[in-house]
Amino acid sequence: MERVAIIGASMTQFGQREGEWIQDLLAEAGTECLEDADVDASEVEHLYVSNMTSGEFEGQTGVMNALVHDIGAIPAYTQRVDQTSASGGAGIYAAWQSIKSGASDMTLLVGGEKMTHRSTPETTDIIASVTHPVEYKAGVTLPSFAGLTARHYLERFDAPRESLGKVAVKNHKNGVDNPHAQFQREVDLDTILESPIVADPLRLYDFCPITDGSAALMLCPESVAQEYTDDYAVVTGVDGATDTQVVHEREDPTVMDGVVESGKGAYEMSGLGPEDIDVAELHDMFTILEFLQMEGLGFAEQGEAWKLVEEGYTERDTGELPTNTSGGLKSKGHPLGASGVAQGVEIYEQLVGEAGPRQVDADAGLCCNVGGFGNCVITTIMEAAR
Repeated sequence: MERVAIIGASMTQFGQREGEWIQDLLAEAGTECLEDADVDASEVEHLYVSNMTSGEFEGQTGVMNALVHDIGAIPAYTQRVDQTSASGGAGIYAAWQSIKSGASDMTLLVGGEKMTHRSTPETTDIIASVTHPVEYKAGVTLPSFAGLTARHYLERFDAPRESLGKVAVKNHKNGVDNPHAQFQREVDLDTILESPIVADPLRLYDFCPITDGSAALMLCPESVAQEYTDDYAVVTGVDGATDTQVVHEREDPTVMDGVVESGKGAYEMSGLGPEDIDVAELHDMFTILEFLQMEGLGFAEQGEAWKLVEEGYTERDTGELPTNTSGGLKSKGHPLGASGVAQGVEIYEQLVGEAGPRQVDADAGLCCNVGGFGNCVITTIMEAAR
């Protein structure tokens, strides 16, 4: 069976897109991806749209069917992929399956979300609907889980509060060089530590913003990729897993089993291990999640990720494992259905040498997209064709 290649990618400007709606954003990313891959819309056989809440935010459904019409890809098969905030990663998995199975020779994946037109309380309530109904009725939100877990982590592993702040400092610094990022400015540690408390001990700058945006990837068999370009990436490992829906039922709140299991499956499929990964995009919806994913994916021992961050291990220009070179969700933004696809865009661009000032030396990259508070996770490994 042939390997699955990625031959094109695109990402819209992330941020507040006034006067534009989900369909506009999806069409923008889809069209730009077709152009980047030099593929005509008529060649697309499958089209997947990663989207979590177009109905809740805009009252808009059938976004995948509207998109295939808008970009001129009729009669391509369409499907919407919803796996909460891991919808983008799930879209990569679905698009990979469509190519790997032989059902399609050209699959376009577009992820997107339109969120900023709703108030912060409304948006928080919509996102909180991913929690278990018992937790939701009690007013539990994802930020509250993050705060409780961060407090437990800091106390249990004797980690300084500053270590979480340094995650935000790093990711904002990387975001400066991403022209599509929502926040293209650096933030110093003092500003982060003095910002308003949201869920103790986490403060404003420990959280990602509310974002509009879209991103896209073009997938095909490797033999087809070679007809279009010499510079492409190959998806050599991808897997998904779940954890308990009720977070307090987990044996250890600092371990995300979905991360562990999906990472294990992706490593096994690719034949690589944590030591072989040159660049990583992790789901830093909250700064504490970067620590938990580093440990769950084997980049650090449990309770040790904060030390690697302190030592500069994850820095873009000097670290052994540049992490969130795109700026991460923290700086780049988090348009729910687009985030996992945008992670894939960053890894693809790093592997084909198109990351501009963010470029690092990389032959293998990993992205991890988390749904809810670790309720579902997709981990993807890509390698440069060379």
